[in-house]
This record gives sequence, C-alpha cells and structure tokens, in this order.
Amino acid sequence: MSASGGGKAIIAALLANLGIALAKFIAWFFSGSASMLAEAIHSVADSGNQLLLLLGGRRARREADRDHPFGHGRERYVYAFVVAIILFSVGGLFSIYEGVDKLTHPHELENVWIPILVLIVAIALESFSLRTAMRESNAVRQKGESWLAFIRHAKAPELPVVLLEDIAALTGLVFAFLGVGLTWLTGNPLFDALGTLMIGTLLILVAITLGMETKSLLVGEGANPRDHAAIVDAIEGGPEIEKLIHMKTLYLGPDELLVAAKLGFRSDRSLGAVASDIDAVEARIRAAVPIARVIYLEPDIYRPGDDPRPSTDAIVLKAED
Repeated sequence: MSASGGGKAIIAALLANLGIALAKFIAWFFSGSASMLAEAIHSVADSGNQLLLLLGGRRARREADRDHPFGHGRERYVYAFVVAIILFSVGGLFSIYEGVDKLTHPHELENVWIPILVLIVAIALESFSLRTAMRESNAVRQKGESWLAFIRHAKAPELPVVLLEDIAALTGLVFAFLGVGLTWLTGNPLFDALGTLMIGTLLILVAITLGMETKSLLVGEGANPRDHAAIVDAIEGGPEIEKLIHMKTLYLGPDELLVAAKLGFRSDRSLGAVASDIDAVEARIRAAVPIARVIYLEPDIYRPGDDPRPSTDAIVLKAED
C-alpha cells in the first residue's frame, strides 16, 4: 500500500481495536452494561474493517491483466464501501437494537468500576490511534486544507475511513462513559440504554457519510482542481499545439490518474512532427502530475477561426469539476 494508503494508521487502529474489544467484552460480561456490549461490537466491527482495508490495498496492487487492462486500483474503493456497510449494519443497527431492548427490559448494573476502568483505558488507546491517523493524514493533506475538506476530497479511502472510525470510536466511548456513569450515580438503567442508542445513531451517521463519499469514487471522479489546472498548464505550456480542444480525467485508483485529451495542431505539421510533439506534451504532464500514468492524446487539425465554443466533452468536464 502506498504511503497515501495510511498503512501505519490502519495497523495502529487494528491493534488498538482488538485489545479494546476484548476488554469491553470482559467488562460487559461482569457488569451487564448495554453500552459496553454496543461498544464491544463496535470495536469488533472496526477491527474487521481494518482487515478489509488492508486486504483491499493488497488486492489493488495486482498487475493489470486482459480482464482488467487498467489494473485493480479501484478495489480499494470497493473494500472501503464494504466497510461503510459493515459499520452501518453490524455496528449501528445492532447498537440501536440493544439499546431498545434495554429500554424495554432494564436491569441494574453490576461491578460498575470494571466498565469505567475499561472505558478510560479505551479512550487512551483510541486517542493514540487517532493521533497516528492524523499524523499520516498530515503527510498528504494540502496546506491550509480543513479536515472536513480532506475527508471529502481524499482519493485514497483508507485514511478518511480510519479518521472517521477513530473519531466515532472516541465519541462513542464518551457516550458509553456518560451512560454507565450516570446509571451508577442515579441507579437508573435508563441512562445506559440511552448511551447505547446514541452510540448506534453515531455509527449510522458515520457509515452514511463514508458510503456517500466512497460511492462518488466508485462511480468515477475526475482530477481535483489543482491537478486539473496543472495538467492544462502542462499541455498548453509549450509551442507544440495551437489549442487544447477538450480534456477528460478519471481516477483509476487513488494513485493512478487517466488523462484523455484532444489537441489541435497546425495543418502543415508532418506526422512525425506531431508524434514528437505529443511525446513532449506527455512528458510535461507526467512531470507536473506524477500520478497521471495513463495518458491518451488525440491529435486534430486546428484552423484559426474554428468555432471557439467548448465541445460537449468540455462542458461535461466542467460539470464534473
């Protein structure tokens, strides 16, 4: 997995969640807290999610073949989408079910000090995991870019997934702490059930956010505005062409961009000269945007006075950007 895939962040989150899940199950067994059970299931789901992200990164590195001539880079998006589904169903819906069950069948908590201690330790471990994810994200996050913009625009799905999971996990732990703590102080199990419902609602909201962002990548997104402008400048930055007629871009994976463009050349250029000019334009594009690895440039004859209006393809590109 590339650096932008956040391998360290995924492994840190996986190790933290495995240990936290075991501790939460033990705390639930001895206390009977619904919030602890919901949090334990949440940690198990997160652990499975991190394994899926690692598997997706591994499968995405496979070489292109006859059936997949552009490679398998989008496998990372598929597995990230599966993660969103698991977080929604296994994490969110189960927690809400457990919370409703405890509302209708309340019972007193036992050995409350055990879940309280586990939650404090879990908050510390999740904070470490989030700190690792933020450090990995800062290595690829644009200067001045907000965290919300990074999550929305990142083409590598792993880091946004881990960031949202860690934020949801920390917030869920706070909800569980409040639920268990208020139940302990008041003797009313209603607070434990409410904490469970809040955890489930939080997980569903995070899952929906992840699903929407990953769906956009699965359907196909073009280059971000910065890379798009750099590619246009690279094409038009030499004397070879008269006009960039239109251009389309598409992410084949987080680290691979397809560029297809129609270039207008003077009618008096020879075939050999046009081929040499295209090679020069290609080299400039690759230097300006290294992830532009698949480039198709189509030559066309451009005559001064041709209709300056953008083609249909150019209009579609602007709508995508």
